[in-house]
Amino acid sequence: MRGFTHRTLAGAAQSWIDARTAPLAEEGVPLIDAAGRVLTREIASPVDVPGFDRAMMDGFAVQAADTTGASLYNRLPLPVVGLLLPGHVPSTAVERGQAIRIMTGAPLPPGADAVLPAEKAELDGEQILVLDEVTPGKHVGQRGEDVVAGSVVLPRGRRLRPQDVGVLSAIGCASVPVVRRPVVQLVITGNELLPAGELPRGCLIADANGPMLASLVRRDGGQPRQPDIVPDRYDAILAALTADADIVLVSGGSSVGQEDLAPAILAEHGQLAIHGVAMRPSGPTGMGTLGTRLVFLLPGNPVSCLCAYDLFAGRAVRALAGLSRDWPYRVARLPLERKLVSVVGRLDYARVRIREGRVEPLAISGASLLTSTTRADGFVLIPEDSEGYPADTVVEVFLYDECPTAPCLNSSNSWT
Repeated sequence: MRGFTHRTLAGAAQSWIDARTAPLAEEGVPLIDAAGRVLTREIASPVDVPGFDRAMMDGFAVQAADTTGASLYNRLPLPVVGLLLPGHVPSTAVERGQAIRIMTGAPLPPGADAVLPAEKAELDGEQILVLDEVTPGKHVGQRGEDVVAGSVVLPRGRRLRPQDVGVLSAIGCASVPVVRRPVVQLVITGNELLPAGELPRGCLIADANGPMLASLVRRDGGQPRQPDIVPDRYDAILAALTADADIVLVSGGSSVGQEDLAPAILAEHGQLAIHGVAMRPSGPTGMGTLGTRLVFLLPGNPVSCLCAYDLFAGRAVRALAGLSRDWPYRVARLPLERKLVSVVGRLDYARVRIREGRVEPLAISGASLLTSTTRADGFVLIPEDSEGYPADTVVEVFLYDECPTAPCLNSSNSWT
């Protein structure tokens, strides 16, 4: 066993990642599966939406001029000469002095230029009595008012939201060109580990990192794959590292202990570009390449694993998936309740919670205490050139969830 002789600054490690990551190739996916994916091309509409003038209210299709002067005290009669329902092509035109009963969404018949709402008319046998005036175009949805044929509805690089998928459906887009999701192999190592969800027993502990990493990878646009727990054996770890994947995340065995085999295996069969980062927690983080794969060696301690994923591996997953490299966190700028101490030369990831509009530090150390993140509202990063912050300093809190009380702004990863 030996210590790290050199630790790479966090910013330099991110630069190494950025130089080796770009969006993956395009693939087509069915519309129903497109939400959350990133467009590789701009999408232009081949049609007008709507493709016809239509009624926006239940009522009567009329010529607006026939309602001039109508009021409760001057009821104007108009004979009703037909009925139009959504999805039916008009077979009767509206002539001067006539009305056609029409339902919301039905196409406006020829000759009509307005819809008189049902509540503005009174049925009288086979005619209506008009109780109010309407102007031309009133309560009519015009052809192409939502989308004009040939116009760009969504830009290249857009991460599709549910409403975006609705628009794509409205213009008849059945297959969507998107960035392929990176396949991320999760290699969870440790002879002391039980499969996720099993009750701990004796000296064995349940795997917490696997489910956590899988959730983070999905959040960042990746497709996680996780085999069984990998024992601390050279052959087992090598086989897991050579899986068919774009990125391999190794959890555990990343340091310099007797059973920390992954760094040596990566150095022997690929490139171990970085091993040891100047940060707390997550100091034993490593990264490199094996063939075409990016490999990240994440510490086994759960908080260290989370921190290393967020700062490094997640950045790579997002880049390959075509997303912004920046964190998907929001930021609250609030004063510290008490001082937050650090050491120059090391980036610190401090878990904090927010109480009555102030930031209360919880922990910087305690890399095995995952509940320190569940009790936290977010984290504060203390850069390498700082010894920390005194009480009342306004700091940026990167929020695990949206803050219920603090004003929030988009994350900019401004520490780098």
